[in-house]
Amino acid sequence: MPRDRATPGRDCPLCPRLVAFRQDWRQREPEWFNAPVASFGPIEARLLIVGLAPGLRGANRTGRPFTGDFAGELLYGTLAELGFAEGRYEARPDDGLSLIDCRITNAVRCVPPENKPTPKEIANCRPFLAATLGEMPRLAVVLALGRIAHETFVAASGARRSEFPFGHGRAHRLGPLTLVDSYHCSRYNTNTGVLTAQMFRDVIVKARDAMEASDIQSSDAHPSMNSKSEAPGSRK
Repeated sequence: MPRDRATPGRDCPLCPRLVAFRQDWRQREPEWFNAPVASFGPIEARLLIVGLAPGLRGANRTGRPFTGDFAGELLYGTLAELGFAEGRYEARPDDGLSLIDCRITNAVRCVPPENKPTPKEIANCRPFLAATLGEMPRLAVVLALGRIAHETFVAASGARRSEFPFGHGRAHRLGPLTLVDSYHCSRYNTNTGVLTAQMFRDVIVKARDAMEASDIQSSDAHPSMNSKSEAPGSRK
């Protein structure tokens, strides 16, 4: 494990198939990032969004989660609308976009062939997600984009997957955290109608509401605390 337990090193050796794929694309496109993609957003965020893996011509190319492909357009556009992001998303890591009380990561940090990591590769990368959860002191809500992200988070939390079935719009309580599920915001899902922009907006609103509920519970448990901080998107 690298010194930063939440981020694989640039030449992480854990998954031979992904290493070979990464090396191949380094030769094909030497100007691309072509390495494990780190989380994006403040470590103090209360919301963590977990995706599947970097897209070949998205985050694998740019080095920032959900940056450079359609999924990022929908994700960052919705986050900005709801107060979780500021600046303009321009599909490049130096566009000046920043996240507010929100962080984004992936269950698998390296791009897999055909966007399909194997169960072993998912398991190999799970400790990085567990470390990411552990380094976020104010984390209250996790939004899982897709079944693999959902199951990886449940496993990283030490819970049984059978007790927390995936379902779009479903919320689960795992210890101090709330897990909210969404279909992945991929072009395939939106083109086929599995996920609409409104459905995606609604599920992020649900995650925001869970954050607010967590604040209320914390205040009730500690009456001496100051009034809860204003949630993103609630500013007039």
